Amino acid sequence: MVTGLAAAVSFGVSAPFAKQLLDRTSPQLLAGLLYLGAFVALLVARSLRPHRIVEAPLRRTDVPALAALVLSGGVVAPVLLLLGLQRLSGAQGSLLLNLEGPLTLALALALFREHLDRRALVAATAVFGGAAILSWADPSGTSDVLGAVLVAGACAMWALDNNLTQRLTLRDPYSIVIVKTGVAGLVNTALAFVLGAARPTTASIMLALGLGGLSYGASVLLDAYALRLLGAAREAAIFGTAPFAGAVVAVVVFGDRLSGAEVSGAAVMAVGAALLLKQRHGHMHRHAPIEHEHAHVHDEHHHHAHEADVVGTAPHVHVHRHEELAHAHEHASDAHHRHDHE
Repeated sequence: MVTGLAAAVSFGVSAPFAKQLLDRTSPQLLAGLLYLGAFVALLVARSLRPHRIVEAPLRRTDVPALAALVLSGGVVAPVLLLLGLQRLSGAQGSLLLNLEGPLTLALALALFREHLDRRALVAATAVFGGAAILSWADPSGTSDVLGAVLVAGACAMWALDNNLTQRLTLRDPYSIVIVKTGVAGLVNTALAFVLGAARPTTASIMLALGLGGLSYGASVLLDAYALRLLGAAREAAIFGTAPFAGAVVAVVVFGDRLSGAEVSGAAVMAVGAALLLKQRHGHMHRHAPIEHEHAHVHDEHHHHAHEADVVGTAPHVHVHRHEELAHAHEHASDAHHRHDHE
């Protein structure tokens, strides 16, 4: 849970700062620079990672899902977000990012076989309701539905990205996010210049790269690990705290003012986020036989034979088979817990 919270905060605080950079940089070019900064930071971080860490490599069969998550979350979503931020206050844009959580939950439930119990459904509905309140009025009392729709579209693309990333996180999370940020950075930067974007000042470029490295880089990596451990639905709940971090920065650092509608929307969202964070799920369940590859140790889900030189208590990677197993314990919808519910 700590990993998920850290991912949320590191991303949430970026929205108000990114809005300041929009005054001197086009939305698509800024998106490219943010992801290029994340790409460089992640390359450096991976080079410093201890060599003893064992992870499963990406395979050719992962390419379609990897391409889809790069396009949705790395190319389309950040541009929609930045276009929306041009029309909204920093606080309102930050709070509207709460839509990412319920949309991730909806996709996880409808398409990816995750489970959403009644309490989580009520909580997600509260977050949706808070976002609906925010979509009608900014601090000046005027409405900008298009700005809210653009941010909501960004959240939908990130929701798809979250679910696809969760399906791949049995592989090395560093490899996934380095591919994502590198491709997204290059594509958005190239398209921005092809479409006639003006070259920003050197100072603006360095600020964008720095923000991308510190915020986007840390967020996408921590989020990938949290998705692996918790599943997309539960990580969506935790990531719902991100917009509140951004709103605090917008108010405290940049002097944005919250309207009555925004305060009401934030209160409703806070109730929903609190309910989601308290969600617990455990019951008797049955694991169907499955064969896959990922880093693991021998625990209650991993009992299989090895060559003599493999120590089961140390992390190791190989293709292995899970036989049918029935037991009860608290769990999330991770790779080992995609089962039907009554």
